[in-house]
Amino acid sequence: MAKQVTGVAKFQIPGGQATPAPPVGTALGKFGVNLGQFVQAFNDKTKEYAGTPIPVIVTVYNDRSFEFITKSPPAASMLKSAANIAKGSGVPHKEKVGKVTRAQCVEIAEKKMADLNARSIDQAVLMIEGTARSMGINVEG
Repeated sequence: MAKQVTGVAKFQIPGGQATPAPPVGTALGKFGVNLGQFVQAFNDKTKEYAGTPIPVIVTVYNDRSFEFITKSPPAASMLKSAANIAKGSGVPHKEKVGKVTRAQCVEIAEKKMADLNARSIDQAVLMIEGTARSMGINVEG
């Protein structure tokens, strides 16, 4: 007999730095999941992303077992690190806070291609460039 899904939780945690505290504890505690087991598995899987926020989708089954899928880091955090800025602009159309090259956008799009709703790399690059513009980052080249 197949396992029955009890619930699904989605949240972001810095790679390799998960703890049983919120958001992990509040999202998974209500399902009765062993938080220490999840934290250990997540940290082992994401240790190379050290500190970068990683979206995770956790599926919890009726026997309190779980599976989780990690996604690629958000485009905004990748753009911030590429442009060497702390945060995006509050008024992106008036105040520009940094710049990235088209080659950097292509590199980010290639990393995120599996998680984007795009048919080609060119469309994915346009999505990343749009994210950059909405953050107040100029795209050059």
